[in-house]
Amino acid sequence: MSRYKALAITTEYWKPKDNHVQKIMDSIKGKIADKDFIVISEKAISTALGRIVDESKIEPSTNARFIARFWMRIMWGHFFGSLCHFREDMIQRLRAYPIDPGSRHKQVALAHYNLLQALMFGSEGGIDGSNLPYSYVSLPLNDSDEVAQAIRRHVLQKLHKKVYVMIADTDKTYSFGSYHFTPRPKPIRGIHSFGGVFTYVFCRMFRLRRRATPTALAGCRMSIEQALEIADVANHVRGYGAGKTVWDMAEEFKTQLTDVTWEMLQTVRHKPIVIVRRKKVNNPNGSIG
Repeated sequence: MSRYKALAITTEYWKPKDNHVQKIMDSIKGKIADKDFIVISEKAISTALGRIVDESKIEPSTNARFIARFWMRIMWGHFFGSLCHFREDMIQRLRAYPIDPGSRHKQVALAHYNLLQALMFGSEGGIDGSNLPYSYVSLPLNDSDEVAQAIRRHVLQKLHKKVYVMIADTDKTYSFGSYHFTPRPKPIRGIHSFGGVFTYVFCRMFRLRRRATPTALAGCRMSIEQALEIADVANHVRGYGAGKTVWDMAEEFKTQLTDVTWEMLQTVRHKPIVIVRRKKVNNPNGSIG
C-alpha cells in the first residue's frame, strides 16, 4: 500500500505562451500544505514554454524513411512488438505505421537525439505527440531543474508554503532490485539513462517493474525509490488526457492522426498538476488521518 495520497488538479489546456507558473499558482492556491509534493507534467510545461515542433514542416532523410517503412512496420510490427508484450491492437498499428508523418517524426528524433532513440517505437528521446494537435510534438525540457526551482520559489513567495516540486514524465523508469534505469534522456540523478531502444526492449521483454520518470526535484533530497513512488502515484491519478498515444487521441476525437485541433483538446479534462501528500499514521481507531 502506498504511503502517499494524491489529488489531481484539473485545469484548462496549456497552450504555447501560457504562463505555466501562474496557472500552477492559481490551481493549487488553498489546496496545498507545507511539505506537499507538487508533481507537474513535463509535457505540459514544455508545451507552455513553446518547446514543440511542427513535424509537417520537416523534410525526412533517407534514414528516417527507412526507419518508418522497414524498422517500424517489420521489426516492431512482427518481432519487437511481441517481445515487448504489446497488445494486438498496438501491433496492428505498428504494422500499418504511417510512412510520411512517421518519417518526419523519425527525422525529428534523429536531429534532436540519436539513432538509438529514433529506433524506439515511440517517445523517442522523450518526444511526445499525444495531447498535442495537428503534427506537433513536444520536446523534453533542457533545464528541468531550474524550472522546478523557479516554481518552488514562486509558491514560497506568493502562497507562503514550503513545498517540494517534482517534474515527471510518463516515459518509464525500470527497476532491477535497487538499480534504476530508463531509455529516455535526462532523468533525475541516480536513475541511469542509456541504451535507447535496446534498454526498452530488454526491460519490456523481461517485464521489469516500470514507473513514471521524475526528471527534476526541487526542495528536498530523497532516495530514488521514494521519488519513483511519488512519480508513480501522481501518474496513476493524472490519467492520459485525450489519450495515451497519438492513435488513442485520434480515436477519441474520431479523426485522423494529424487532424486533432487545439479546440478539440480544450474539451478534454487535463490534469497536469498532482498534489501528493504523505499519509498520516493510523490513529487509535484505525483510520487514516
